[in-house]
Amino acid sequence: MEDKDIIALYWARSEEAIQATAAKYGGYCGAIIRRVLGDGRDGEECLNDTWLGAWNAIPPQRPAKLAVFLGRIARNTALDRYSYNTARRRCGDFELVLEELAECVGGDPAGEDFDLRRLGESISAYLDTVSPAARRAFLRRYWHCETMAEIGEATGYTQAKIRSLLHRTRKGLREYLIREGYDL
Repeated sequence: MEDKDIIALYWARSEEAIQATAAKYGGYCGAIIRRVLGDGRDGEECLNDTWLGAWNAIPPQRPAKLAVFLGRIARNTALDRYSYNTARRRCGDFELVLEELAECVGGDPAGEDFDLRRLGESISAYLDTVSPAARRAFLRRYWHCETMAEIGEATGYTQAKIRSLLHRTRKGLREYLIREGYDL
């Protein structure tokens, strides 16, 4: 079923929309959730929360790219569950991803002057300046939380090349953000 047809089902408030969404995007959203959470324990619940989030958001929203829209909901749902699960303990592969990013996107998000939207726009602007390979590797690692092996398999690069590419991209991002006025 085409995305426009699925969106039309949501607008018609047909429960078939959720079934069609799960059939087409269940694997994609499930993979995002598994990468964030590290195990399947809470994955099914997060996936169901993703479908509920889509049901509540469409309408009034009419996403231009349904996969990206659903991926964002799945990731945010998994991040919420991750925060809940790790409130008292630190664990999982996702922690490593956060530590890698901390070296270039530090700062205090709770601070009064910290604007997450502006930070996101700055990161996007920086990623527009790097090579397509660096951009893809960065997004696969820090948005989709893929392992070095998964990125290497998808891109055909060795894990050493992926690590090097990500290191240079993070270093460049840090320099870019400092020039943009972020106190890192």
